[in-house]
Amino acid sequence: MTARANIKTASEQPFSMKTILAPLLAIIFGMIMVILDSTVVNVALAGFKKEFGSSLNTIQWTFTGYTLALAAVIPLAGWMTDKFGAKRVFIVTIVLFTIGSVLCAAAQTIEQLIVFRVAQGLGGGMVAPIGMAMIFRIAPPERRGSVMGMLGIPMLMAPALGPILSGWLIESVSWHWIFLINLPIGILAIVVGIKYLPRIEDKVAPMLDLPGMILAPIAFACIAYGVSEGGRIGWAADRTLIALIVGGVAMLLLIVVELRHKQPLLELRVFRSSDFTRGVLLTWIVQIALIGVMILMPVFLQLNRGYTALETGLVMLPQALGSMLFMPIGGRLYDRIGVKLIAIVGLTIIAGAMFILTGIRLDTPKLWILVPLFMIGSGSGLCMMSLNTHVMSAAPRRLVSRVTPLTTASQQVVASFAIAGLTGFLTTRTKEHLADIGQSGNPLDASVSAYNDTFLISVGLTLVGLALSFLLRKPRVDPSDQPGTDVDQPDPAMMTGH
Repeated sequence: MTARANIKTASEQPFSMKTILAPLLAIIFGMIMVILDSTVVNVALAGFKKEFGSSLNTIQWTFTGYTLALAAVIPLAGWMTDKFGAKRVFIVTIVLFTIGSVLCAAAQTIEQLIVFRVAQGLGGGMVAPIGMAMIFRIAPPERRGSVMGMLGIPMLMAPALGPILSGWLIESVSWHWIFLINLPIGILAIVVGIKYLPRIEDKVAPMLDLPGMILAPIAFACIAYGVSEGGRIGWAADRTLIALIVGGVAMLLLIVVELRHKQPLLELRVFRSSDFTRGVLLTWIVQIALIGVMILMPVFLQLNRGYTALETGLVMLPQALGSMLFMPIGGRLYDRIGVKLIAIVGLTIIAGAMFILTGIRLDTPKLWILVPLFMIGSGSGLCMMSLNTHVMSAAPRRLVSRVTPLTTASQQVVASFAIAGLTGFLTTRTKEHLADIGQSGNPLDASVSAYNDTFLISVGLTLVGLALSFLLRKPRVDPSDQPGTDVDQPDPAMMTGH
């Protein structure tokens, strides 16, 4: 019996949860490691600032570089699995992510940490989409709901526990352990994966979009750098202009290449759908507004209010709990009433919470920090999943299998732009407020005022998103876009990140 014949597909043998428990654990170990890593670093940013003596504008590249690396490799997941096999690629990505984690822990300078975080992202970007694809292959359609339910528990718990775990490790040991903790989890995932993951037959891989693969990272990285430098040193500075010009030219070339390629890395033709475009723009606006709280609030709590890393993780917990509670509610409501009212209600809650945070002070009672954070989590949990479902429903059916790589990668790119722009703006406003108060003023007051200004930007963006949500409608069905032999089916390798 050959190695490829040793695993029957889900349709060829009676299903039992016990038969897929071991491979499911391998996938869970790999995915939870990546999800945890995306949340533990947020609480550590203030510690990095002290450890390396760098500015927040530099420190944020540990996050921005990581998300740009994710965006670069996510669209390649489907092609890689077709070319080399899902099991082989999944294990290799876990190995790369684990090695990247160890290198991050060994970093001696902030520049090294940024480079190693990029290496982490290159490895971790394909873990979740390939893991999801394998679940779709090993579980029969009628049991996928229960299997996904098992997977959903750690996926929801990781964002809630990540900041607390990070704070505890930083206080009890050192910041190095937020990365070193990935080593035993990674080894466990590799060992279990090698032994129990099924070997799924390779497919004929489509032609690789090499120009798009080269142009996309150049465009995204240069624009993110230009936005960051523009907020820090000015939009007329040479470095800012060069980065934005190079990024802009690369972006224009990328658009031309992707529109002409038969199997593009990023399927841009889907933006011809006005319903899809409105939905995507709305998710981007909301994401930019939310990223400011997710990244900047932990830094504010530690550097301005003197919270420990563990205290910061506990204070951020209500945001994750609100999202966990309201995400299932949003999903059920979407099936009944559609996306428009859900988006309006969710964004109203987020805007109200953001407005409360614009008045935060050094002596603000903790309750008035916890309540808006819970509101932000609740509002985002209510509407974000529904918005992403709306985006997928609005995509032309013949392009649906290529839409999720586009939306997932674009969310990572938008996140990198958001944190680069907001931290740059925060740095500039801090300098301006320091100049206003003079030598006799309290520098902390200047810093708090700068955070208030930054949160006000998030309020404005949320209100723009709220206005745009009134334009949402049930996606129209194009009569020429009905199912047929040439219609793509959703690619489970890409059903993640939403």
